[in-house]
Amino acid sequence: MLDALLLSAGYNAAVAMIGATLLGVAAGPVGVFMLLRRRALLADAASHATLPGIVLAFLVNLWLTGEGRSLPVLLAGAGAAAALGVLAVQALQANSRLSGPTAIAVVLSGAFGLGVVGLSYVQTLPVAGQAGLDQFLVGQTAGMRLADAYLIAGVAAVLVVVIALLFKELRLIAFDPEFAAAAGWPVQRLDLLANGLLLATVVVGLTSVGLVLIVAMLIIPAVTARLWTQKLGRMALLAAAFGGVSAYLGAAASAGIHHLPTGATIVLAAAALFAVSLPIAPLSRPRRAPTALEPPV
Repeated sequence: MLDALLLSAGYNAAVAMIGATLLGVAAGPVGVFMLLRRRALLADAASHATLPGIVLAFLVNLWLTGEGRSLPVLLAGAGAAAALGVLAVQALQANSRLSGPTAIAVVLSGAFGLGVVGLSYVQTLPVAGQAGLDQFLVGQTAGMRLADAYLIAGVAAVLVVVIALLFKELRLIAFDPEFAAAAGWPVQRLDLLANGLLLATVVVGLTSVGLVLIVAMLIIPAVTARLWTQKLGRMALLAAAFGGVSAYLGAAASAGIHHLPTGATIVLAAAALFAVSLPIAPLSRPRRAPTALEPPV
């Protein structure tokens, strides 16, 4: 365990830990804006919608090249399917009487069921490369290559830079989108940008924690940061720190203790940080209702 924490447990373990840590750092601030806009469940719908995209991308690449398993192609299919899932949720909300959570549940369950059926079909094909495709469900951090770590590092850097450059605009639509629209800000474009940050995080997180657990990496560090501060800038920084630390500790525990799944261990580390913060963080307790002699603040 100590060797893993010091990045001396082997080359593959070090690459996996660095890649997972970078993902956690990027996912934290993205999750803050999803949390403030009450779109935490949208990340769940997007992540589950990636499975049919992965299966379809595998089949198309198999038909075109004779080799279905190609990480860039699979991630491209996952990204397209996740975007369609988000659009489907928005369309159901706009054109039906379904509430937001109900529309998300319909898209999530339907897309995931379609993906499981497609995955079962792919597993029966007499071709190479389909073995291990189901690892996208729970992640495959232990098998991360240097190229995968570079991909995560690049996407994480882009996410952090975009959030830093457009922090004021994202803060405005997170707290008061009506005022932003009245003031002439391009709310719809900024909303699309925020959804794009979410989709990018979900897709790149498939290689680390999988589509089932990536929503936890987006939300738990953000919720933990919310317990410590009301300042949005500090909250984003704390979420990045909590996400990075939980990913680092979880990947180290998985590398140091055999038979521990890396994605699930990372999520448990994030949950442990939340559990530790809950009794001691200054904003963890609900505000006391004012008495008759005490005016509300």
